[in-house]
Amino acid sequence: MRALIQRVSEASVTVEGKVTGEIGAGLLILICAMHGDTQAQADQLAAKISKLRIFKDEAGKMNRSVLETGGSALVVSQFTLAADTRRGNRPGFSTAAAPAEGERLYEYFAGQLSRLGLEIAKGQFGADMKVRLLNDGPVTVWIDTEQV
Repeated sequence: MRALIQRVSEASVTVEGKVTGEIGAGLLILICAMHGDTQAQADQLAAKISKLRIFKDEAGKMNRSVLETGGSALVVSQFTLAADTRRGNRPGFSTAAAPAEGERLYEYFAGQLSRLGLEIAKGQFGADMKVRLLNDGPVTVWIDTEQV
């Protein structure tokens, strides 16, 4: 799985003019299930993200996790994180999981974050979404389960 994580002051996602998820301070997590990904990888990724120390402590150092700050997470599916840009100018997405498997792992990942103690909001899998965010820092981190 691949995730692009942004520390935000606030974030929301809208589908067809209706807000489907919004948070205050916390993490916007854009997530992509790749072909062959498993629930065990989703478990590892959720655990890593929930403990990732990218929030400031009293001394202004990035030394606290979203769990420690009481922040929330907005989880948004984004198959384009699987983009292969090695050839030509049109990205290929064949390494992304099939839609049914991608949705299953997306829902499972969001559930794991909730079970770990995070308050979560979500986008809508497969929908044309409008994501609004106020990046805090900016702090943006890329994680691939091959790195976890």
